[in-house]
Amino acid sequence: MSPSQLRRFPRRRTSVGASRDFVVHVLKEWQLTDLIDDIELCASELATNALLHGVPPGREFAVRLDLMDDLVRLEVRDSGDGQPKIQHADESSCSGRGLFLVGELAAVWAAFKRPATP
Repeated sequence: MSPSQLRRFPRRRTSVGASRDFVVHVLKEWQLTDLIDDIELCASELATNALLHGVPPGREFAVRLDLMDDLVRLEVRDSGDGQPKIQHADESSCSGRGLFLVGELAAVWAAFKRPATP
């Protein structure tokens, strides 16, 4: 069975840092320290996106890591009804590059809606 770790975070600013800490802890536990910088950055950007655009007030977002053979899968899930899209921010923008960075660092990047749970 492949290792998997999941943690839920409340809709608070401090949850972005806590999600980074969670990812770093898991990757160290799995002895994948060479992947920490890229996956930590991806987790930070995805958690920030979930917090700012996806998590309704009073709800949480989840961060999950799966290890399958030589592949680490990072999933950040929120309960918002939007669909994230990579934007190309102009040079004067202070934000809007998070998903672009994830797309550049990840071997594969995808966003999809999960079916509603009963």
